[in-house]
Amino acid sequence: MKARVYNLKGEVVEEIELPSAFNEEFRPDIIRKAVHAIQSHRRQPYGPNPLSGTNYSAENWGPGHGYARVPRIKNGRRAVVVPQAVGGRRAHPPKVQKKWDEKINKKEMKKALRSALSATINPELVKARNHVFDGDLPKIVVDDFENLSRTKKVIDVLKVLGVYQDIERAKERKRVRAGKGKMRGRKYKMKKSLLIVTSSPSSVFKASINLPGVDVVSARNLNVELLAPGGHPGRLVVYTKSAIEQLGEWLWS
Repeated sequence: MKARVYNLKGEVVEEIELPSAFNEEFRPDIIRKAVHAIQSHRRQPYGPNPLSGTNYSAENWGPGHGYARVPRIKNGRRAVVVPQAVGGRRAHPPKVQKKWDEKINKKEMKKALRSALSATINPELVKARNHVFDGDLPKIVVDDFENLSRTKKVIDVLKVLGVYQDIERAKERKRVRAGKGKMRGRKYKMKKSLLIVTSSPSSVFKASINLPGVDVVSARNLNVELLAPGGHPGRLVVYTKSAIEQLGEWLWS
């Protein structure tokens, strides 16, 4: 499959052959499985204090009092410690030893990555994620794009490529989070916009990182969750020419 390569002015400079990874069959089931596996590795173990609910000076009264034989506080008759008592410990609290991470085969993960890549050049799947763009897919730009160090210049290139309106969509849909997360350092929620894939870490990383909803990643660090946030494939992606070549070599090695 042929794809156009654009320069920084939005003009077509050449056509290249896309790697066979972009022709992988679309498997949303494997993509979701891979995304869940990646997300599970970020789960933090949690559990109560081992002494929670038991920090009392309590003892059993013993028989002959007409009361249940449960631990009671010394200066009263209130039951404590046991799970059936109000304020007592939990019967089966969460344990920090629980294994949250899900496992997935290496070949399965690479197939999911190739499948998610093929979804990025399908206009119907990209529009199904509510991305806004003009022209054809994929959007491939010359390697000079990686040397841009000013956010304004990056915006100018994205405008001529026809993808900047998707960033504006993400900016307009920024909203306050519902729930207690507002008090925990994550007050706002924002939609995902486009993904920029480069051949290596470069100056365009800092120039693009503050754009609303934009993620920037090098080809070797690309993963399924970046291509299919939330397990929904079809993200709008801007590739550099060298990144396309690296993906072709890496995904079949």
